[in-house]
Amino acid sequence: MQIAFIGIGSNIGNRLQFCQKAVAALQQHPEIHLKKISSLYETAPVDFLEQDYFYNAVVSIKTSLSPEQLLGACQEIEVRSGKKIVISKGPRTLDLDLLFYGQVILNTPDLILPHPEITRRLFVLIPLAEIAPDCMHPVKSCSMRTLLSAFQPDEFKTVDLRFETAWEKIPLESKTA
Repeated sequence: MQIAFIGIGSNIGNRLQFCQKAVAALQQHPEIHLKKISSLYETAPVDFLEQDYFYNAVVSIKTSLSPEQLLGACQEIEVRSGKKIVISKGPRTLDLDLLFYGQVILNTPDLILPHPEITRRLFVLIPLAEIAPDCMHPVKSCSMRTLLSAFQPDEFKTVDLRFETAWEKIPLESKTA
């Protein structure tokens, strides 16, 4: 079993519901065991700015799936949510990004691990550091806490902690991993 981290994002429709459904779909997969769920954050769009704010979170899992199989499972969940990419980095019902798969370093046409945007995206790094502050980046050789400390305080204004009762009450599954 390998520890992996998945980023969750949504900025179309009922963002909370899409994020909740993503967690539920991950929990229902027989080869995925949910370990931790970050808080939910509302974040400003990056790159393509003419779109609504996102809800973002990160989950940690244990899985026996390969990185490619896990990516496929995430893409299947996205498709079931109605994800259609019209504009690169544009609006989406659901976005699931495989951030880390243990300490695996991989660069294929379909998958890059660790995810190349981790160190530049507060909407990924803040929830990741919340649930795994001591997780080491296999390329940068430093912890999430250290990566987060490199940002200036004014940069954090693009990320707001959201208290959504329905999100806070998502139970971690009782399956043993």
